[in-house]
Amino acid sequence: MPQSSRTARKAEPKAGRIQGAPLFCLGLLVSIAACEALAPSAPLPENAQLMSAPPQFMEWWQKTEECSGLRGDPSQIEWYVVPNVSVFSTGDGEKVGLWTRSSEGTRIILAGNYMQNELVVRHEMLHALLDHEGHPREYFIERCGLTWDSWHGGT
Repeated sequence: MPQSSRTARKAEPKAGRIQGAPLFCLGLLVSIAACEALAPSAPLPENAQLMSAPPQFMEWWQKTEECSGLRGDPSQIEWYVVPNVSVFSTGDGEKVGLWTRSSEGTRIILAGNYMQNELVVRHEMLHALLDHEGHPREYFIERCGLTWDSWHGGT
């Protein structure tokens, strides 16, 4: 036999496998995101109590929608207060407010002494409208001024 017929040819990759890799990665990312959304919620801080959102919160929600350009349904939020405290403990340290999302829904938890603080409440509302953690400068500073350093009294 001629030498060329005995030599095994290196297999060429199939086009479908190369093209399918990005789709596989995209599917994997979507699955990971879905798992995060379906995760059980973190435990509530000690002494947290379910509450109804005061009427003032609806005005603040509208202001937060206006500055951010985002829309959401505040009736989908479960509101909690930890009465008579300035901070409450979480796995990430002490907080005056906290937004969480899980398979059980969206929660905003407030330290009782900050329940009527527009900055704190609207800061957590903006997290709910953005639907993610972190503090994108565009929203929290430039558009809405909802950080301690950028707050100008809600104007």
